[in-house]
Amino acid sequence: MYFNSNGKSEVSYDAIVVGSGISGGWAAKELCQKGLKTLMLERGRKLEHVKDYITAMSEPWEFKNRDRLSQEDLKDYQKQSRTGYTVRESTKHLWVKDTEHPYTEIKPFDWNRGYHVGGRSLMWGRQSYRWSPMDFEANAKEGIAVDWPIRYKDIAPWYDYVEQHIGVSGQNEGLPQLPDGKLMPPMEMNCIETYVKEQIAKNYSDRLMTIGRTANITQNLGARGKCQYRNRCMRGCPYGAYFSTQSSTLPFAAETGNLTLRPFSIVTEVIYDDETQKAKGVRVQDAESGETHEYFAKIIFLNASAFGSTWIMMNSKSDRFPNGLGNDSDQLGRNVMDHHFLLGAAGNSSDFKDRYFTAGRPNGIYIPRFQNLNEATKRNYLRGFGYQGGGSRYGWTRNVKEAAFGKEFKEAVVKPGKWRFGLMGFGECLPYQDNRITLNESLKDIHGLPTLNMDVEWKENEMEMRKDMVNAAVEMLEKAGLEDVQPYDHGSNPGKGIHEMGTARMGRDPKSSVLNGFNQVHAVNNVFVTDGSCMTSSACQNPSLTYMALTARAANFAVQELKKGNL
Repeated sequence: MYFNSNGKSEVSYDAIVVGSGISGGWAAKELCQKGLKTLMLERGRKLEHVKDYITAMSEPWEFKNRDRLSQEDLKDYQKQSRTGYTVRESTKHLWVKDTEHPYTEIKPFDWNRGYHVGGRSLMWGRQSYRWSPMDFEANAKEGIAVDWPIRYKDIAPWYDYVEQHIGVSGQNEGLPQLPDGKLMPPMEMNCIETYVKEQIAKNYSDRLMTIGRTANITQNLGARGKCQYRNRCMRGCPYGAYFSTQSSTLPFAAETGNLTLRPFSIVTEVIYDDETQKAKGVRVQDAESGETHEYFAKIIFLNASAFGSTWIMMNSKSDRFPNGLGNDSDQLGRNVMDHHFLLGAAGNSSDFKDRYFTAGRPNGIYIPRFQNLNEATKRNYLRGFGYQGGGSRYGWTRNVKEAAFGKEFKEAVVKPGKWRFGLMGFGECLPYQDNRITLNESLKDIHGLPTLNMDVEWKENEMEMRKDMVNAAVEMLEKAGLEDVQPYDHGSNPGKGIHEMGTARMGRDPKSSVLNGFNQVHAVNNVFVTDGSCMTSSACQNPSLTYMALTARAANFAVQELKKGNL
């Protein structure tokens, strides 16, 4: 054990934030700005804004193998690369190696991770949608799992607050199932997208198509420059044009002088004090030296990702909590959720042959949920789905298979093919107690620490929903007049949506949940968990905006409680 020679005071802070990703960055910003001396612990390496975006300015032809992984690299990224789009030659340095950080699939599960300052805030899809009142009420109305301890009205002001800081571009549509937000001007649709939007409005009264709401700014915001439409976001943006910890929250935390950032710091457990019945700190394993350190604080925010935070809690065993910190309910690690997707339909159009588009808009279209909103839209499954997608014109690489040089190449470049438009559904997964993760003490990672078992599967409700996701997409595109409309379902293991949630859910009763309505561990009220672990249901919208709003709300509450002497 390593202790600072100057004593415990040198390793004591007002607050500790574990993790530096989307929610961890927000926790650090809020706590620092409210005057708390805050230690942020990140298990991975330091990664500086701009300086360490090593492939951000590289052109496609500068990468080996057309930006695909070599066979040698694939040995290290077998599971990480199963998405088909995340791990490339240009991005592999941002994703963990499966050979160093293994996990066990009791059932197929795709777990994608990045261990560095900023975490997945550097590689996320940036789609940013509010949840609606019906999303927070559905569990209670349908008798599913447990009731959310909050409602939309509790989080709405925090959605406002977060949106205005991170910058979300998009179009308000006045839909109850997709509440309006504080949005920057929307990105433009291209001609095929505008056409399909018009046809959907013409043929349906219960659905519409809008431009995606994305955390890519369309106007300068503070020191951040607006989006340049390069569509290289997953490599890191030197303009700061999309929300990340590096561009949006860490600078504000750092400028207060209250932040201490310590990378290469793997939090292995929360230290529980039997006398006070509170957490007094965290135990850390240095990722480089292997040394063990202890840090102390009045409040602790766990933001290590849904599975990371839950791993820490499961590993935090004591006489009081033999099955993991705060696990009186036996819900820790259970109720794993993700969004199921990779299915829908696509079709072609022979119109607009005189039009093309330039640049790479890092955004698509969105069709909000239109099922199970009322009796008229009731289906044979619970909840619903939305569509993401978009349109583009076929390029020469698809039209002329042999076009590598010569006459055919030149003709193909100046004569692109038809326009193509596709829809891909994102569906809600219900929370099931037997969808769970557990500690695996027999399989260790590169640091000698326990790993996780994944025992998660889609069930009947998701499978019934998937049928409708395909059929509705085909119907809409055929009614829009597209040609050669083809359905598809590529299948998606849980985890592939990279929206893992639910493993330390919020609830009203300590007997059936881990956290209360302010994200406090029921039995240890100075520990807050505000990443995907806390989610009680999954809705069908991308969840990151909700994580941010919950984090800002919980941090504000924590500081108020600290001032009152309640923590």
